[in-house]
Amino acid sequence: MISRKNATIAKCILHKVGNKFNHTRNAFSEDLIHFDDASYDLMLPFLLKPFVSEVQSYRFSHHADISLNEINTYSNTIFLDDEAFIDTSKHIVEHLFEQSNSAQIKTGDVLIVLFEGIEFNDITTNALGIFKIESKVNFFQTYLENNSYDIVVQKGISSKKVDKGCLILNQSDGEGRMVLCADNNNYDAQYWTKHFLNVAYADDANQHTQQYIELCRDFSEEVLKPSYGNQEQNTFLAKTIDYFKEHESVNIEDFKDDIFEEDKHKTLFDDYKKSFESELDIVIKNHFDVAENVVKKAKRKLKTEIKLDTNIQIKLDIDAPEASSEYLERGYDDEKKMHYYKVYFNEEG
Repeated sequence: MISRKNATIAKCILHKVGNKFNHTRNAFSEDLIHFDDASYDLMLPFLLKPFVSEVQSYRFSHHADISLNEINTYSNTIFLDDEAFIDTSKHIVEHLFEQSNSAQIKTGDVLIVLFEGIEFNDITTNALGIFKIESKVNFFQTYLENNSYDIVVQKGISSKKVDKGCLILNQSDGEGRMVLCADNNNYDAQYWTKHFLNVAYADDANQHTQQYIELCRDFSEEVLKPSYGNQEQNTFLAKTIDYFKEHESVNIEDFKDDIFEEDKHKTLFDDYKKSFESELDIVIKNHFDVAENVVKKAKRKLKTEIKLDTNIQIKLDIDAPEASSEYLERGYDDEKKMHYYKVYFNEEG
């Protein structure tokens, strides 16, 4: 989580990245962008906004040697000598171009930015930002011609959010340089973080909490929902979030005892955990501290809705895990040949 109140843009350049599968080429600028006051005041918060609430950080990785990670090397070059900024920014775009390993990878504008005054965990540092703008929006432009005003439609960059971005902090810990990421067009989940940046979550409470919540979310979707239905799935998710809110640390055995009433569900969870770890090539710890900010962010993303084919939706409160089992009943009507839900309540809200 960063603070941008004292942040400034020291250098910024814009290039265009193509796609080798679509036979589109890169196009490079030879000089920095010189902002006027209005564009600068709009650009700075636009670029940094994705990272203000980001609580999880990444670290550069490489299967052989971290010094062979391209973006790690390029960021080092710029931090050591900002006179190399323009040439190195071109190398960054060339590396991004090489990751366009399918026709679906979108072309776009690439902004390379050197920031100063970034505050992260009570430390002030400079940072390198890499942003890819893939989507353009239509807007009306008015103009004067022959003493009359007219309107033309043009395409431009929306100032609401970046499509893909990263912020590489000139700050390291025992695991390496800290990296924050954003991806709002994750049509290829591996393209930006894995192939281009080659980063992995830091080995801390944030990572362990995130991985465990992802395990529970996928277990609910792939095991509970098909076998036991939406109500059981949503109850499990609500209990999971409630457990994380009530405990400062997670012990996997205590978690299972608290969440599952039947041993067969514990066995299903254990089996799924093994396949989840194997597929992602990770090991989820059996005991770890809970990262409260990660839980809050995950809670906002989890959907606990039951969508029915009769155009009716039932939304369950994720903060009330017992409500579903106490006040919601599922059954089958032999006369109508249809399933039904019965809801108990005292007053309508």
